[in-house]
Amino acid sequence: MPTEILNTLYVQTQGASLHLDEDSIRVALPDTPGRKTLPLRRIESIVVYGHINLSTELIARCADDNRPIVWMSRGGRFTARLEGPTRGNVLLRHAQHQVHDDDTARLEIARAFVAGKIRNSRRVLLRAARDATGSPQIGLRAAADELAEAVTWLPDAKDLTELMGLEGQAGRTYFAALPLALRKGTDFPPFTGRSRRPPTDPTNALISFLYGLLRNLAQGAAEQVGLDPYVGFLHSLRPAKPALALDLMEEFRPALADRLALTLINRRTLRVEHFDELPGGAWQLDENGRKIVFEGWQDTRRQEWDHPIAARPVPAGLLPVMQARILARHLRGELPGYLPWIPA
Repeated sequence: MPTEILNTLYVQTQGASLHLDEDSIRVALPDTPGRKTLPLRRIESIVVYGHINLSTELIARCADDNRPIVWMSRGGRFTARLEGPTRGNVLLRHAQHQVHDDDTARLEIARAFVAGKIRNSRRVLLRAARDATGSPQIGLRAAADELAEAVTWLPDAKDLTELMGLEGQAGRTYFAALPLALRKGTDFPPFTGRSRRPPTDPTNALISFLYGLLRNLAQGAAEQVGLDPYVGFLHSLRPAKPALALDLMEEFRPALADRLALTLINRRTLRVEHFDELPGGAWQLDENGRKIVFEGWQDTRRQEWDHPIAARPVPAGLLPVMQARILARHLRGELPGYLPWIPA
């Protein structure tokens, strides 16, 4: 496993163009004289938002180097992903497909993903409760207790439908309590719970944007290990849906994405002026807001966390790779089950 977190190049200036310049990326910005060059060896992936031009030579070089390129809409919706040749042992993917077809084995892996998500959601609420007082603290702790109880129900789920029902109920409990973790005095409109497609307030827009960044990280982890990112265990098969990437995301949503959202809002690093309200009531980050989030995300990826199996601190950006490898070991029969990542 790499010992270094390299940089993801995020490009969002509309009309910018990227070109290959020997072993560097040359970036040209509209109405900006001069050029900026970045060495390719320091870039692990490229993510572009909106109308960004990439030269054919750069795309081909990234494909040869297995350096992913991801295209997103300006609002952060996933559009496409370019990878080089498929990596990994075909026997691992074959084992993955066989386990997917085994209802009992699939349910056990899905159960582990949900357990990791609920436990890490509970940790976010308890952490917020330590900094709260009065009724918000009481509400956060009560919701955390409900999530602790929800974990005990998971072994009783007889199939994926029941498991998804328990996961949905726990998610509603979590997002009903999450507004209590937001400090008073920010200029954000009220956040009353999770809304998607479209996000109807700045907080939901921020969470959705961070989930998009996390999805890219999880999908890259699955591909790096050699797993099929489109064959999951909790999420169903559907054309163009990276079900395994969505599975791997679950345990990291609260610990990485939601925690960063709370930090950016509570510290007033992000303000309402960093968002645009669109016709129809949808919200999205503006260019300055996205820049702030990218910087926060890079810092989050470098933060080290204890990993019980690795028995050493692991940068957050490598945690999905660690978990993908644990899943691969289980699929090969080297581990009796999949163990979700839960910080000590």
